[in-house]
Amino acid sequence: MTAVINEAGGPPDFLELVAHPLRWRLLRELTRSDRAVSELTDRVGAPQNLVSYHLRRLRDGGLVSTRQSAADGRGAYYAIDLAGCEQKLHDAGGALHPALAVQPGASRDVRAHLRPAQRVLFLCTGNSARSQIAEALLDTMSGGTIAVASAGSHPKPLHPNAVRVMQSRGIDISANRTKHLDELAGERFDLIVTLCDRVREVCPEFPSQPELVHWSLPDPAAAGAGNRASLPAFEQAATELETRIRFLLPLLERAEPTGS
Repeated sequence: MTAVINEAGGPPDFLELVAHPLRWRLLRELTRSDRAVSELTDRVGAPQNLVSYHLRRLRDGGLVSTRQSAADGRGAYYAIDLAGCEQKLHDAGGALHPALAVQPGASRDVRAHLRPAQRVLFLCTGNSARSQIAEALLDTMSGGTIAVASAGSHPKPLHPNAVRVMQSRGIDISANRTKHLDELAGERFDLIVTLCDRVREVCPEFPSQPELVHWSLPDPAAAGAGNRASLPAFEQAATELETRIRFLLPLLERAEPTGS
């Protein structure tokens, strides 16, 4: 893939798109958490019509996407495509000089640089799929250096397709127990990641005052009638979680544990 160069021989379109100060700020906000327009408006201190305009530019440029809220169908969450940004940065570097074309995914192993005592909690509604997959992936991708847990607001039995997609990655979660989030409400966490829109609305306050992050992922179990029909949605969810966790790890590397 090569970078797109405008007809005047200037920088790639990607660089011109992200160089606008407000668009850059919006992207920075989205690197940590999916957010609604109203949240972005508050965080960047700009009028909503201006924020919506620049979000549309970023969406048209393929840097962000939107998903309707499962909790409130009238709202939507914006999410950044970090893997796409990584590829475009790679292409832009190569357009300037071949030596700058650092291959995406070739970054250093951050596991040896993670700060100790990091504790992460993944939440979804049933704790039967998304949060279980995320817990297993972060544990594996961090080499076990992060204490990670998962729970749900209305726990259900572990979904067999969650077990299948993890087995295809060499990870066995078949013996995992699903839990209600109340079981963990008194524990210390540095970061809580909500994986569905409904659980975000009911997430309790934790005594350690962890950072709250939202990743708006659709429920893969609702994608089809029966396990066979929904399996591709589980694979898609696991792939998206792998990508998001890959980009989360460097942030955990720099984070100070809560209460330190």
